[in-house]
Amino acid sequence: MAVDKVAVWDNPEGLNPRGTVVFIPGRGEHPGVYERLGTRLGADAYRVRVVGDPTLDADGVTEQVRALWSDDNLPGPHVLAGSDTGALFAAGLVATGVVTADALVLSGLPVTGPTAPPADWEGELDARTNCPTHRDRLTDDGAVRRGALRSAPPSDWFGLADPAAIGVPVLGLHGADDVVSPLDAVRDWYAKVDAARLVGLAGTGHDALNNQTHRSAAATVLLFLERLRGGAEIIRDEPLR
Repeated sequence: MAVDKVAVWDNPEGLNPRGTVVFIPGRGEHPGVYERLGTRLGADAYRVRVVGDPTLDADGVTEQVRALWSDDNLPGPHVLAGSDTGALFAAGLVATGVVTADALVLSGLPVTGPTAPPADWEGELDARTNCPTHRDRLTDDGAVRRGALRSAPPSDWFGLADPAAIGVPVLGLHGADDVVSPLDAVRDWYAKVDAARLVGLAGTGHDALNNQTHRSAAATVLLFLERLRGGAEIIRDEPLR
């Protein structure tokens, strides 16, 4: 199966790019699903590229990422990001050294097979998102593969995504109400990463970047990117007296 064409969001004209985020979608998704996130990060001068669904063509997506990292027009820091199985795949690429990155952003990371597979499309929507706009988009989008959340991630991806083998900073974004990959189930995984921050989003399901909390999620990602560029101490809590 041919891999999806890479989606592109760039920094505004007149602003120098501040880095590059390559994003890997999850089960059933395609690059255009992340237009909202790409537009937001692009407006803050990050170059965003969204590749295909690796559950359909893992080798093709790996080559897409490698090609983007070799593009001289995409400056560092280079951040590899993903949602759902895209997050698991991204973690595996970095943990095994298949690709390199300066950091990882992982949203809705699955660490086991489906814990509560949705029975129908309405159930899948409920598991994914409570954002009315995003629910309508998914429903009206013929390129979104319905029922994808009923399929387990490839079993070997769990072993490849060894958290102890990841040597770059990791930001985890996870919905507190995620029934596909419950928040409590992922805590141990992030605890094994040398430098990780796990952020729980209240009132949020599996698609942590596309729920009603999507503005808070995007702001959290942006803050992580800025700290990566400027150092951990760029933002400090100052004493009041």
